[in-house]
Amino acid sequence: MLKRRVMIIDDSVVARRAISNAIMATDDIEVAASAANGRIGLAKLERVKPDVVLLDVEMPEMDGLETLAAIRAEYPHLPVIMFSALTGRGAQITLEALALGANDYATKPTSAKGSMEDQLNVELFPKIRALCRAKGAPFSIDIEPAVARNKSVPRRNEPPEALVIGSSTGGPNALAEIVAGLPRLFPVPVLVVQHMPAIFTRLLAERLDRLTEMSVTEARNGDTIQRGTMYIAPGDYHLAVVRRDGHVVAALNQGPQENSCRPAVDVLFRSAAEVYGARTLAVVLTGMGRDGLEGCRRLYDAGGQIICQDEASSVVWGMPGYVARANLADDVVALSGIGDQIIKRLRVDPSVVRRAGASPWS
Repeated sequence: MLKRRVMIIDDSVVARRAISNAIMATDDIEVAASAANGRIGLAKLERVKPDVVLLDVEMPEMDGLETLAAIRAEYPHLPVIMFSALTGRGAQITLEALALGANDYATKPTSAKGSMEDQLNVELFPKIRALCRAKGAPFSIDIEPAVARNKSVPRRNEPPEALVIGSSTGGPNALAEIVAGLPRLFPVPVLVVQHMPAIFTRLLAERLDRLTEMSVTEARNGDTIQRGTMYIAPGDYHLAVVRRDGHVVAALNQGPQENSCRPAVDVLFRSAAEVYGARTLAVVLTGMGRDGLEGCRRLYDAGGQIICQDEASSVVWGMPGYVARANLADDVVALSGIGDQIIKRLRVDPSVVRRAGASPWS
């Protein structure tokens, strides 16, 4: 079996040894090399030629951001996974790394969550496998074949009342590109599930809020869902919407993980199908796994519209790929075209919504 070859760049001897030992227990991943800092790692890259780099965020001499910038300058297509502690500083630097071109991230295991090997098997190793597939390594991907679309499902003509978005690997950058083109006077609420832990989601909301004229916030339980506002599901909480006293409100819960995720896209999409029905517009962005597939089935059966990011522009074409190959998508488009698709399907004149003081729903 052809193995994925990983270079570990981390100043902690304990971390390098633990990761190496966990990798040795797998059948399909091997350690290509390790380095105690970015400078040493860069010196080894040309000779080692790894399939993916696992890069610590905080290191002496040459930290993760400096090392990432150097890797991207010389090896623009080499997958890089940032490896950071679950702290405010670690999350902030990781988001900066994603903006600079890192493909994904994993949080460092803690003793509070069980054995390091188990945590790496759940969070890190699937990302290594997914990114190696994305770069063309010869490994099969389990995606259901297309099925005949149910033509009896009514397709309504009313414009959507809500936009729901699901994303994972590569999602923060994809979300940033989309929201940067959306106006402050946006005619519907936007609800987002991005697979991220606590702390990361709050910082993601703050970062996105700086990129758009819309208001972007981490969702809170009981929030009245307002048009023109984007709500990010908080890490470790599922986000759903419910009708209460004539209003749509956010309902957070810590129910069981779905698709090994909390928050899960399926939870949000199912609730949107219940609350908004055919007047839901769903977007499935880049991400590994199949989270969102069953939610899209529910949305499709309710008559909602579904847009999927295409394979060429996705970091990993897992989540959108499952939906597209199940023949549930109304359109499959490149990331650069998704914003225009959203505006088109909301039936909003871009020249109106971008004009200061104009209201697209007046």
